[in-house]
Amino acid sequence: VRLVEAGGGLVQPGGSLRLSCVASGFTFSNTVMYWMRRVPGGGFQFVAGISADGSSTQYRDSVKGRFTVSRDNAASTLYLQLHSLEFEDTAMYHCVKSGSSSTSVWSTGDSRGQGTQVTVSS
Repeated sequence: VRLVEAGGGLVQPGGSLRLSCVASGFTFSNTVMYWMRRVPGGGFQFVAGISADGSSTQYRDSVKGRFTVSRDNAASTLYLQLHSLEFEDTAMYHCVKSGSSSTSVWSTGDSRGQGTQVTVSS
């Protein structure tokens, strides 16, 4: 399993970013995927999950209406569009291959990429 994230950066509050994750080493189109973030202080948080066919999504409450998860199965790529960024969104964002068939089940034991850093600062 290989997951390579990109698209992070430094952005002002209210700004936007688009994260991407290119996957390889498994059948991406058959796999539930999600984004997880590691916040300052070390804790992990579930951010957003998407079903294998992209028809179902799940978000943590604090990002609903601001973040959108999507996928391109033909390109084995997962995306996370971030809008209206807040200081509290500062974190390392990881693309994760789920070990479950549910979009809301997550585990720090699932395979994840190295991450891409998002820093929200004025």
